[in-house]
Amino acid sequence: MSSISSWVVLGLVGENYWAERWLASKSACEILRWTPRFCGAPINRMRFPFLRTVLSVVALASASASAQTPQPAAPKQNDHVGKLAEGLTATQTVVYKKVADSELRLHILNPEGWQAADKRPCFITIHGGGWTNGGPQRMYPFADHYAKLGLVGISVQYRLHSAKTQTTVFDCVKDARSAVRYVRAHAAELGVDPGKIIVSGGSAGGHLAVATAIFDGVDEAGEETKVSPVPNALVLLFPVIDTSTEGYGNAKIGERWKELSPAHNVRAGLPPTITFHGTGDTVTPFNGVKAFHDAMLKGGNRSELVVNDGGAHGYLMRTQPLYDECLAKTDAFLASLGMVSRR
Repeated sequence: MSSISSWVVLGLVGENYWAERWLASKSACEILRWTPRFCGAPINRMRFPFLRTVLSVVALASASASAQTPQPAAPKQNDHVGKLAEGLTATQTVVYKKVADSELRLHILNPEGWQAADKRPCFITIHGGGWTNGGPQRMYPFADHYAKLGLVGISVQYRLHSAKTQTTVFDCVKDARSAVRYVRAHAAELGVDPGKIIVSGGSAGGHLAVATAIFDGVDEAGEETKVSPVPNALVLLFPVIDTSTEGYGNAKIGERWKELSPAHNVRAGLPPTITFHGTGDTVTPFNGVKAFHDAMLKGGNRSELVVNDGGAHGYLMRTQPLYDECLAKTDAFLASLGMVSRR
């Protein structure tokens, strides 16, 4: 219930019938528009009791609203994956990049028996949240699953898009590419095989995952670019894949949207990719991911599209059966590439 609605309900207790009828017929915005018409006289001298009630309620509502600072919505994590994440912790965190006074970290979940001298496949996962919210812990369950299969699991922290800090989606892309570069450059310290790096992500994190392979040149100024950020396989979960007005993110990216639209930048030589998407997704519409998949195949790339009929955005995070199905199909895909052992 909105602040105004709450105050209307409270203000009507004990007040007269006509005030109740008038308020019930108006939206909050309509009520506020009426306020200036009665501002010429003190409320306690007004002729009609119901108007005194109305303006008393509006005054309280306005004071309440102005006293509250809007906060960004917290990501919903009460789904199956969110509950799994609550019980997980990283083995260690490593700073992979410093930007101004900020340190960006890799949250690493090492497998049992891990040693720095190992050369294990690595599963890197990137959280979503419209590039504007969320955090690495959201994707711990995916990193943990692959750590249990003997891989090094990593969840990435990146700068969040913000007009206040002037952080753009281009900056988010730069961070994702920096993260993969760091893992490959420090493979000998992390116990990772630099030729077996998998990058995955959900929603905006899926966009950043594919960005590591596709957006050449979107790199941090001064960063050593001799080490490739291109992974050896991609696992995309309901990704932002089309940033045109028909997809998601166009307003956040702005006029340069096409530079960061995977569906509009497919070429030959991209990593083998498996994508999970629901036909009922109204956030990142299915048509975009279908266009991406078709373009991948046309370009001679390996692309598998797992379709959930009617699935909404984030569907595979919500229940254990859908989550387990995603992992099983991802395992089979990665086993075909020699990244995990067949079970």
